[in-house]
Amino acid sequence: MSLDSFIPTGKLPPELLRELLKKYAIRDPRVVVGPGIGEDAAIIDMGDRFLVAKTDPVTFATDDIGWYAVHVNANDVACCGATPKWFLATLLLPEKSTTPELAESIFAQLAEACEQLGVSLCGGHTEITHGLDRPIVVGQMLGEVPRDGYLTSGGALIGDALILTKGIAIEGTAIIAREKREELLDAVSEAVLDRCAKLLRSPGISVVRDAAIAQEAGGVHALHDPTEGGIATGLWELSEASAVGIVVDQWRLPVLSECAAMCQYLGLDPLGLIASGSLLIAAAKERADSTVERLQSHGIAATQIGEVVPRECGCRLRSEDGTQQPLPVFARDEITRLFGSAD
Repeated sequence: MSLDSFIPTGKLPPELLRELLKKYAIRDPRVVVGPGIGEDAAIIDMGDRFLVAKTDPVTFATDDIGWYAVHVNANDVACCGATPKWFLATLLLPEKSTTPELAESIFAQLAEACEQLGVSLCGGHTEITHGLDRPIVVGQMLGEVPRDGYLTSGGALIGDALILTKGIAIEGTAIIAREKREELLDAVSEAVLDRCAKLLRSPGISVVRDAAIAQEAGGVHALHDPTEGGIATGLWELSEASAVGIVVDQWRLPVLSECAAMCQYLGLDPLGLIASGSLLIAAAKERADSTVERLQSHGIAATQIGEVVPRECGCRLRSEDGTQQPLPVFARDEITRLFGSAD
């Protein structure tokens, strides 16, 4: 079999994933929301309330791997309108390089992030694993939501306004600043790189608070956490899950200036760069302004970036002069392309 036959790093191609889910997913009648393109958590009927269950790994090298795992899993639970409550972690640690200090540092990170969110670390598994060159943490977050209070990525309605919190792309910008520092010094100052490296925590990759505040404003129909594949993939996933089209005003997209500068230097597209830290909101058009204002009043930047349209319109980028072009499609995240198969 040639190398061209293998699937590249990143997510499974949507066509393959859709076929696998259709073929193998088993649905108990208590599963309110099961697996699907754009749906990042399961929702299960527990009688008086719904349980929301999410799992996601952190596979790239990072000093904050435990802290990271808690927050990325909590984000998708919050996007279902739920409160994250319980976290389980599977720690796969590399042979011949795992020390007691490494193990304790990851546990401390897990505990720190759980405390920040009011979550209980309630179980999991640890092992030293053959063939690994770095730790891997697979997280599982459980949360709960009232029966009438849950949301899905598939809830966006034609006519809804699309709102994005914070900026593009917080996570990708921080990772690049940390991992490509020496290379970037020819294009970006040390002070900017220092500031970008801290974006993971300030404004941070968590959207739990964003989601709660947006829902308080009323009129929210869908929430989605754009991660791998960037904001472009997040928008596409929302459109797929909701069976709608999307038109996005390109000039309104809040691309961080530091992100734009680094991406231009490295030949990357910010729209395809891993984007945890931003929350994509589909809200009733008449509530859009109040939702933005409410988020901003709590110190969270928010921008109305477009609207939901009929599915046959597709996913489009609109220029300021009114012309439109297809939203770019990213077969794999720009950061994966940057670091190659080694990461």
